[in-house]
Parts: sequence; structure tokens; C-alpha cells
Amino acid sequence: MYRKILLPLDGSELAECALPHMDAVARGCDAADVILLRVVEPLHLPGDYVISPKERAKIEKEHRSEAEKYLAELKGRLKGDGLRVRSEVIQGKVAESIVDYARERGADLIVMATHGRSGISRWTLGSVADRVIHLSSVPVLMVRAPGCAPAV
Repeated sequence: MYRKILLPLDGSELAECALPHMDAVARGCDAADVILLRVVEPLHLPGDYVISPKERAKIEKEHRSEAEKYLAELKGRLKGDGLRVRSEVIQGKVAESIVDYARERGADLIVMATHGRSGISRWTLGSVADRVIHLSSVPVLMVRAPGCAPAV
């Protein structure tokens, strides 16, 4: 049923709690592909802070490099489990980029963790998971991170 599974990650342990769920679905459905995706947002500087285009490019390149290294390490661990895994780092707004990537690459399922934010923190920080659910035409499996209380 699910042949191509997309697993967006932000580099946190909370996001990685979706890994066992993705693994179970991938094996149960004999998925052909698992794609690890990391979205790196463009550099946003506060207020009147200005840097040169060269310095901006250097910082964004470092962020991308860190994201690629993280995914490569994770991919290595998963490949040892016999899964066919690939990874990609893209730049853009996180939720919108995840949804666009899934649609454009023909993903059958998005598996991701929710950090379980509610109230003020959800309002101020937003919820990538919530935006993905509302924007995606691809089925989304949300995994609540351990230790997160259900939102009230």
C-alpha cells in the first residue's frame, strides 16, 4: 500500500521517535523507498542586523552541511537494517516544503513526529505537524513524541 515513505526530520531526538513507526510501516508494506528529508530554512536575521551576501552564503552552506551530515549518519544506521533509504536536504519554509516535496516526488505516506506543543508555545512557535496535516493531500502518520501530554 505504501511504497514510498517520506520521513521529515529536524535533527532532534523528538523527531527521531517516528523512526520505529516508519520502520514498521515500511517493512509491513514492503516499501520500495524511504526518504529522509531535512528542510533548512533560509537565514533570518533579527531587526536591523545586516551581514554581507558572502557571510550569509557561508552560514547557509554550514547549515546545509550539518543537515547533510546528520542525515548521512542516520541513513547509515537505517541501511544496516536492510531498508532502501535515501536522503535529501532542501531549503524553504518547513511545512510547505515537506508537502511540496511529498507531492512532487510521489510519496505515498508522510511519517513524522509532533512535538506536542499546545497553548502559547504552539501559537508563538507554530506547529509544523499541524500545517503539514492541513496542507497535504498525501496521508500523514503523526507520532506523538514520548513524554508529551495530549493537548487540552
